[in-house]
Amino acid sequence: MKNILEIKTIADYFKLRNYEVLHPLVGIVDFKKVNQSGYTNKSYDGFHYSCYAIFLKDAVGCKLKYGGNSYDYDEGTLVFMAPNQTIELGGYEPGFVPKGYALLFHPDLLLGTSLANKIHEFNFFAYSSNEALHLSAKERKLILSLLEKIQFELEQSIDKHSKKLIVTNIELFLDYCLRFYDRQFITREVVNKGALEKFDHLLSQYFSSDKPKINGLPSVAYFADELHLSSNYFGDLVKKETGKSAQEYIQAKLIDVAKEKVFDPNKSVSEIAYELGFKYPQHFSRLFKQKVGHSPKEFRATLN
Repeated sequence: MKNILEIKTIADYFKLRNYEVLHPLVGIVDFKKVNQSGYTNKSYDGFHYSCYAIFLKDAVGCKLKYGGNSYDYDEGTLVFMAPNQTIELGGYEPGFVPKGYALLFHPDLLLGTSLANKIHEFNFFAYSSNEALHLSAKERKLILSLLEKIQFELEQSIDKHSKKLIVTNIELFLDYCLRFYDRQFITREVVNKGALEKFDHLLSQYFSSDKPKINGLPSVAYFADELHLSSNYFGDLVKKETGKSAQEYIQAKLIDVAKEKVFDPNKSVSEIAYELGFKYPQHFSRLFKQKVGHSPKEFRATLN
């Protein structure tokens, strides 16, 4: 059985790194200041986090596993962990010395703040490790400046301004990461279009097979898994490339297929609904009318 260390508090992680805790709910680790002896964490196979964790990796040779996949971090990458996620350690190359920073903050830090209401908007906390954010030199410099501002506040005596200033800078940090991810989607347009073409092909295959009858309507998670992407990353990729959510894209394809099937007078509406994966024909008729403006029977009549 794998030995997974529970990181329930900021102190849990800082104790592991033999690092001083300056605030019970938030902290930054500068790996240059960590005692590197025995860093390989031989007694642990991975960590399970109950807090938010962001890692800026500045050293090659660090192997992590997430969702069953291994990933070698390149220099200058950011990876994000949300509470209740687990990272497995995949080993380290000989002579590996960690470089970079870790920013950890507990969900309780956000209580009563504007960030608490928008933290769910940062989908990259649910991306897989192989979907890390790769920073340019200028982007990395900006990220470091924000970490420096947060660290400055942590080193001051806690007063009534501390929480607001720390959380505001974390929110700004995340807003910039959102922008940088948008840039990464653009610069990887060729790769993204390839994934989208494969998604379209998989959709066509799904509806031309018996899978709808057996498994029901296709889900976003199903296609994300087929493309070896996290659901959130896949959803964001589809949205940025098509302007539609992945669910809307699937529904549009479903309606196109449904129109072709409705054209066949030998099939009842119920038969078509079951062939497409609907449990109840009325749900199919409702969606069809919502998207087409006519019920399946009315649409069939317009074709004759």
